[in-house]
Amino acid sequence: MEALSAQFELLPASHEDAEALVEIRIAAMRESLERIGRFDPQRARDRFLAGFDPAQTRKIMVAAQWLGFISLRVSDDMLTLEHLYLVPQAQGRGTGSAVMAWVIAQSEALQRPLRVGALRESASNRFYLKHGFKRVGESEWDIYYQRDPAAPE
Repeated sequence: MEALSAQFELLPASHEDAEALVEIRIAAMRESLERIGRFDPQRARDRFLAGFDPAQTRKIMVAAQWLGFISLRVSDDMLTLEHLYLVPQAQGRGTGSAVMAWVIAQSEALQRPLRVGALRESASNRFYLKHGFKRVGESEWDIYYQRDPAAPE
């Protein structure tokens, strides 16, 4: 169990959690995908399940309630935040920032850049910029960001 604070925890996910994770992802992304006319729950389910790796996925728990999840892939040269989703009723309350602080601490500890992609019309773009990410690329539907670790003292 990894503590974020007295209130937040990250717990390991398992294969048995896959369907619940998909539902959280769909709920979190629905508004943004509807805005650009790309909401398709089956496609979202298929895309997530095709790349799901429980070893890199953690459930976000607050007061013993499952509110979201993260997937963080660590490689030799960088960390990639594959997923950071909170159920809509938990968004905008500081939980995402607390989780992001933990993710950034992992990047700093490993001295590796942290990368993430966000759907163009998603509020998550402001969230990543607020947390020190810089825009490094884009595709038709996504914007990509990177946050470099601070130089060691």
